[in-house]
Amino acid sequence: MCGIIGAFDLVDSGVSVRSQVLEMARRIRHRGPDWSGIYSTDAAVLAHERLAIVDPRWGSQPLYSDDGKVVLVVNGEIYNHQELRESLPEYNFRTASDSEVILALYLRQGIDFIEELNGIFSFALYDQRDGSYFIARDHMGVIPLYYGRDALGQLFVASELKSLEGFCSTIAPFPPGCQLHSSSDSALPEPWYTRDWESFGAVFRSTTNIEHLREALEFSVSSQLMSDVPYGVLLSGGLDSSVIAAITKKHTVGELHSFAVGLKGAPDLLAAQCAAEHIGTIHHEVNFTLQEGVDVISDVIYHLETYDVTTVRASTPMYLLARVIKSLGIKMVLSGEGSDELFGGYLYFHKAPSAQEFHEETVRKLKKLYLYDCLRANKSLAAWGIEGRVPFLDKNFMDVAMRIQPQDKMIQADRMEKWVLRKAFEDYLPKSIVWRQKEQFSDGVGYNWIDALKAQAEYLVTDVEFAKVLERYPLNTPKSKEEYYYRTVFESHFPSDAAAGTVPSVKSIACSTPEALLWDASFQQVNDPSGRAVVHIHKDSYAELDG
Repeated sequence: MCGIIGAFDLVDSGVSVRSQVLEMARRIRHRGPDWSGIYSTDAAVLAHERLAIVDPRWGSQPLYSDDGKVVLVVNGEIYNHQELRESLPEYNFRTASDSEVILALYLRQGIDFIEELNGIFSFALYDQRDGSYFIARDHMGVIPLYYGRDALGQLFVASELKSLEGFCSTIAPFPPGCQLHSSSDSALPEPWYTRDWESFGAVFRSTTNIEHLREALEFSVSSQLMSDVPYGVLLSGGLDSSVIAAITKKHTVGELHSFAVGLKGAPDLLAAQCAAEHIGTIHHEVNFTLQEGVDVISDVIYHLETYDVTTVRASTPMYLLARVIKSLGIKMVLSGEGSDELFGGYLYFHKAPSAQEFHEETVRKLKKLYLYDCLRANKSLAAWGIEGRVPFLDKNFMDVAMRIQPQDKMIQADRMEKWVLRKAFEDYLPKSIVWRQKEQFSDGVGYNWIDALKAQAEYLVTDVEFAKVLERYPLNTPKSKEEYYYRTVFESHFPSDAAAGTVPSVKSIACSTPEALLWDASFQQVNDPSGRAVVHIHKDSYAELDG
């Protein structure tokens, strides 16, 4: 994982902007601790902070065309780069870096090539030949990217919000699956990624092929193992991470390290140990205390750049875990993000009234992933210079998973959530893992964790302060004391309204979209992202404990 900065539509002098871009890049050096590079003229400035995963010796950036007139900076991985190289015999590749295929494709066919890439990426390109620039982000927004303009109208793009705060008067997440070319009639990014399966009408007559699903995920994982540095897997003990870990072990020559985090005795830790023993990984269990978790909240919010409750809850243990992974010399890990969105794994999906509602909710969830789980997975790890890869969100695998018959994904009397995925890999894992109920990460690390965060917020935010919440925060007004607390911490790092506006703030139950709250009357009375808030579904729901 790397960090990139781009500055375009320059009005100020190149020297002045270069100095500013260097400061912007310094703020995200944690993303790329291995090397720094910069390109600077009076027309554009590009900077790169490198985490060396593929071609560590020669793959430094910016990358240049043979004549030096086209310049590129990339954050991410192109998994099909070898296949693309073979289709580009006329291009003189200077490095073994997967990123260089972007430059080669652009030189051959202009901007009409993004769909050919299979990977996770954000990039910025400047073409001196005509003074144009080209910016794009991957299909799901796995790799973060923000953009904004300053008071002079100059355009800046950056891997993280912190690079733009204080410099730009407008800031927004660069939309996933979109691109922006300077010649476009629109000043806004335009979609390059669209799929027929976004419409229920395109899939409701489809058939379900479990073997095809299995083969597609196997291929996704194996293709993402390209690495010239040590890698491992995140293993929470839930279905998704366990499936990814099992497939990774199958395709790994030699030892594979797995990692789990939680309070001592947490549900996830017990399940993770069981899964690791079955798969045969070298397993590392990392314990944290409630106080250690609470103590790093400010650091987590600084790195995550959000005050969303469920993201902060889940990111804190992951942030602590990443530090341990870094200390062991591992620079890349695979994880299970995206499965719940593809297969309707969250417990509120039990209440979906129809196959159409079920499918449309999965599409809504996928389109919002860049604001939640993708953001958490990327930035929690990048804070310590670690790259995260997410095989469930592979572009080709998503096409397979989202064309499954929606009725077959629905929870029924004899089928629990994610039944199709469980059946596809039931022979890979112990029954206790394959048929384990969905446990959201922030719950699975230990139920006391969320209780401690709520208690901390209750202690720090007085009733008088919360009564004036609308007056203090008219934009994205916090709905609970916990959210209010996170918002105050966020504000200490990112004081502008422009920064605050980049964070989602919606009512939810168990990570639902607002639209799904209409599925059940009981949902209307709840605003809690924990899976335990879905009463009489989660075996340890708040209702069962109270009763």
